[in-house]
Amino acid sequence: MTRRKFSREFKIEAVKLVTERGVTVAQACRDLDLAESVLRRWMREVTVAPATAFPGNGQQRPELAEIAALKKEVAKLKAERDIPKKGRGLLRAGSDMTFAFIAKHRHIWPVSWMCAVLEVSRSGFHAWLRRPTSARASYDAKLVVEIDKSFKASDRTYGARRVWRDVLEDGLACGLHRIERLMRQNALRARPKRRGKPKDDGERSVIADNILDRDFQADRPNQKWLADFTYIWTAEGWLYVAAVLDLFSRRVVGWSMKADRDATLVMDALMMAVWRRGKADALLHHSDQGSQYTSEQFQRLLLDNGITCSMSRAGNVWDNSAMESFFSSLKTERTARKVYRTRDAARADVFDYIERFYNPRRRHSKLGYLSPMASEDRDMQT
Repeated sequence: MTRRKFSREFKIEAVKLVTERGVTVAQACRDLDLAESVLRRWMREVTVAPATAFPGNGQQRPELAEIAALKKEVAKLKAERDIPKKGRGLLRAGSDMTFAFIAKHRHIWPVSWMCAVLEVSRSGFHAWLRRPTSARASYDAKLVVEIDKSFKASDRTYGARRVWRDVLEDGLACGLHRIERLMRQNALRARPKRRGKPKDDGERSVIADNILDRDFQADRPNQKWLADFTYIWTAEGWLYVAAVLDLFSRRVVGWSMKADRDATLVMDALMMAVWRRGKADALLHHSDQGSQYTSEQFQRLLLDNGITCSMSRAGNVWDNSAMESFFSSLKTERTARKVYRTRDAARADVFDYIERFYNPRRRHSKLGYLSPMASEDRDMQT
């Protein structure tokens, strides 16, 4: 068995899961497929030299009593503003939906506030609470719990079809339209897709033929790898994220994140993939014609590892559409609506998305709504 190797980036982010983000060692090891002894050794190494291992962002100071009181007052004013905004559609709805809204949010706002804003009586609401629940309403409530769990586990990115698959897997029978209705009633709306790609004005050295030719099917692991990089804005400037995707399972097998967009960015991502998967026979590596991929250093790395190079046609994003789809998911489901104060914060979030959500848990429509790792495990057993 080939000994697994991990890049410095991977080790730093793995340690941060435990030391900074409250994940237990056991859970982090399960998520990242590591032995506990390995992760604990990395943690000891960081403890010996914390300044050089990762600088950290410091601890937030405790709020003064006066500031806390001001925040409480602001929260009250915000609640008075948000009640009519959240319940606007209920003003034309039946009393059952209005009362259900009040019951759902009474741990956030006082019932008297909501009844006044939504123009219903408190006595009517409490009478509704005492009314026996119908079998259908009771089952809907049970479904909503599972829907909400699936939706939040996906970082609020799953639409009805993926949520429906989670609910069915949990053993609850229902139709897709019922899931759509309940998600609509509970304001569980997936984030809209956003697409974007950086421009590259660097010089091209070696341009390879498009051997892949949009054939995005693979019969086995390590047959076709796709590669590209994207960018994420932070208050410190751009963070560039390079990734290598195995077409067989759509699993991200290598990645790298740096402040500079040079050849080492994509070389480090490729080396992580080689360390994780080992050298393979007849492996095809497909990318665009970016200067990083056409550089002599990167081309030499491909030759040294016996990897065949394929490149998209100039200006044709569809030649690498599966890779574009992954980056679209990353931005839509995790980074698009966030503002990162530092590159380190963005790096931690991307690491979490790839290693703890996308690879082990995210359901992929191309894989029959299995995750990349679950799809590989299934195919290894058959």
